[in-house]
Amino acid sequence: MQGGSTGIGYGLKYQARCISDVKADTDHTSFLTGTLSLKEENEVHLIRLSSGGTELICEGLFSHPNEIWDLASCPFDQRLFSTVFSSGETYGAAVWQIPELYGQLSSPQLESVASLDAHTCKIRCVLWWPTGRHDKLVSIDEQNLFLWSLDTSKKTAQVQSQESAGMLHYLSGGAWDPHDFNNICLTCDSSVQLWDLRTMKKTDTIDRAHVRNVDYDMKKRYMLVTAEEESGIHIWDLRKLKFPVADLPGHSHWTWTVKCNPMYEDLILSAGTDSAVNLWLASPPSGDDSTSDRSAFHLSCVFMVIDATSYYFSPLLLELTGLPSLYPGLAWSSREPWIFASLSYDGSKPNPAETDHFSYAVIDDVLHIQALV
Repeated sequence: MQGGSTGIGYGLKYQARCISDVKADTDHTSFLTGTLSLKEENEVHLIRLSSGGTELICEGLFSHPNEIWDLASCPFDQRLFSTVFSSGETYGAAVWQIPELYGQLSSPQLESVASLDAHTCKIRCVLWWPTGRHDKLVSIDEQNLFLWSLDTSKKTAQVQSQESAGMLHYLSGGAWDPHDFNNICLTCDSSVQLWDLRTMKKTDTIDRAHVRNVDYDMKKRYMLVTAEEESGIHIWDLRKLKFPVADLPGHSHWTWTVKCNPMYEDLILSAGTDSAVNLWLASPPSGDDSTSDRSAFHLSCVFMVIDATSYYFSPLLLELTGLPSLYPGLAWSSREPWIFASLSYDGSKPNPAETDHFSYAVIDDVLHIQALV
């Protein structure tokens, strides 16, 4: 199924690349996004989908001192989140708390909880403990992996352990295994590395060049999804890493991001440098699986009738084209897992007809919310 973006739009004043679902907000479908302006004061937007699902509402607009390259919401406290930021050639990472708003739309400053200040290399991302209340955080820079203990009451973060990936590897990101909290996966220029946080040692490697992003299947243990620049999307069984267990074609240009659905297995969202967002079903629903969660979706669109008795399975459920960005950010809603958000920019002014309802004269970014109905 192909088409343009028909979701709900929200305008940002400045460019942005990162967006995060507010998983701890169980009452609302909420997202956090941070801007990436070189000259202007940057902002963090707290955005909620209206109860009727017809508009995006800014619940909070907060100043942030630097360009935001990574943003992740805390899984157990909706007011906590982390950012990776830069000022010139200097990179930093910190945990922030959204102040109590008391009915006000904006606050001049976020509350600093802790600085993750042990890094000496370019910081890539911060990962929170996957689920539930826990004090552990992971931060990744180009050469090192750090495990932190966060104390929000004392507003401190202490390094529990640190390990180098080696001088020959430049780390670019990672993901925390939601099924085994001792395991983490790191991406670098020539491979995907699997690490055990108890020993801070590498346990296995997938030799793949130009892996841009990874994510774990939230419902299938041992399943890892990788996005690769030129070879599309690959699905791996961590028990047998010699070859991927499944492949998806990805995008017409580089595949940049993959996100697995938080509830429905095999449902994968991807974005690429072809200005498209694709929705994939990694395996066909079985004929006798009438009670599967996947029946909540209109999966008939993935089949093409060849003759009266045979069908051809196409994994591409939905293709959103014509987005104004080469590198869109993606996030599923944990509260309503049939909803996802894509964040994109191209540094240009959209059609004025698309921006009349925004208060900004120039909008460089657009946040799209899409529902799978």
